[in-house]
Amino acid sequence: KYMSVTTTIIAVRYDGRVVIRSDSRASKCSFLFLCSCLSRFIFCCMAGSLADAQEVKNAVIHQLSFHRSASCKSRNPLLVKSAAAIMRSICYTHRDELSAGFIVAGWDRINDPQVFTVSLGGMILEQEFTIDAKFMPGMTREECLTFRINALTLAMDRGNVSGCIVHLAIVTEKGAERQLIPGNKLPV
Repeated sequence: KYMSVTTTIIAVRYDGRVVIRSDSRASKCSFLFLCSCLSRFIFCCMAGSLADAQEVKNAVIHQLSFHRSASCKSRNPLLVKSAAAIMRSICYTHRDELSAGFIVAGWDRINDPQVFTVSLGGMILEQEFTIDAKFMPGMTREECLTFRINALTLAMDRGNVSGCIVHLAIVTEKGAERQLIPGNKLPV
């Protein structure tokens, strides 16, 4: 029997930080976590074919390890834009075989917080946020978190098998703070 499976991924910049979130996809009594760490300050959220998305993510992590080595030797920081460009390159090169899209978000010393969308075909777009419902520039941390929870809850409600847990990563110059919000703590 065919079952439609959807997921919701969201990211937003605020006050020198980035919040990136995904729901969890429920699949045969197990949960798949769709918000992954690419490096200490760079995360990605995945949507589409999970097998494709995980392969792309793993390839990006592998390529970033070379960038990290070169960055340490030259004292240049690992850039969020570089991670997004590597992901874009892989998605574009394999555009006929892949069915996955991504958000790459994080913080680096050169450009501060950044959010990039990498589409199925490999197009890359830098944005302040990934959706525009009730977004306003200059939000505080609490306004941003409320915005993200409400937007994600509404999107999850439309995707009836989207998952019931929210995964959250707040990325700053100090690193990442990760949170898990269970379904019973989400707004109705």
